[in-house]
Amino acid sequence: MKKFKFALDTVLSYKQQVLDALQGEHAEILARVRNQEELLEGLWAQYRAYNDEYQERAREGLPLTDALMYQNGLRAAEMEIQRETQRLERLRIQAEKKREEVVEAKKETSSIEKLREKRLDAYHKAEAKSEEQFIDEFISAARVNAAVGA
Repeated sequence: MKKFKFALDTVLSYKQQVLDALQGEHAEILARVRNQEELLEGLWAQYRAYNDEYQERAREGLPLTDALMYQNGLRAAEMEIQRETQRLERLRIQAEKKREEVVEAKKETSSIEKLREKRLDAYHKAEAKSEEQFIDEFISAARVNAAVGA
């Protein structure tokens, strides 16, 4: 019997390449999300440390100019934290969209792979049936030859 050939192998290969590329892009975005989260954690740590320093100095007695400097610094830090939080949200939205693309590509690839498996299974069954039929014909022919020869 001839070798198994799946007509959609090129499509399956293409879909797998697309899936691999999307998974790579998703991993890249997730890394950017993690980096942004770490950056934000660092900003919050700096903010808390600066605020603690301000509170400590305020308890000890602080000139008005220094207090204004601390307050301005805290406001600037809050604005930076807000900007970076918004950037993190945009990255998370991108990651979710890319994840959805990966899921869709995986569905497409999976459906073609399942079709390929069904066709391969049918091929193996047909091949086994053909071999069984050949063996039956061989045995029948051998019996006829033995009966004719006897």
